[in-house]
Amino acid sequence: MAVVEGVVEYGRQLGRELGFPTANLPVDGALELSDGVYASRTTVGGSSYLSMSNLGENPSVGRVERRLETHIFGFEGSLYGRTIRVELLRKVRDEQCFSSVEELRRQIARDAETIRALDL
Repeated sequence: MAVVEGVVEYGRQLGRELGFPTANLPVDGALELSDGVYASRTTVGGSSYLSMSNLGENPSVGRVERRLETHIFGFEGSLYGRTIRVELLRKVRDEQCFSSVEELRRQIARDAETIRALDL
C-alpha cells in the first residue's frame, strides 16, 4: 500500500492514556491514502513489529494536523527522536468521530483485536 518513514514526534499522549501509546509521524501532503485505521508493520532499529496505525486528523479529540499515529504491538521503550518505517498493509476502517473518549478507547481495542487476527 504505502510506506511512511520519519522521526517520531511528541503528540498529546492521548494514546498512552487510552492504553495504546503511539509513535507520531508527520505525513507528506502527497500521501494519497484515505484517512482511517490500518494494519501495519513497523521497523525500529532493524526489528519489525506488527502494528496498528491511524492516518488522519483525530476528529474525536479536537482535530490536529494530519499525521500517522502508530501503536506497535510488543514494543516497549521510547521512540521520540528515532527514525521508524511504517508500512501500511491493509485498511481496517475509515476514520470516524466518536461521541466520547471511552467510546474511542473501546473501538481502538476492537481494532487491535481485528488486526492481530489478520493473516499478514
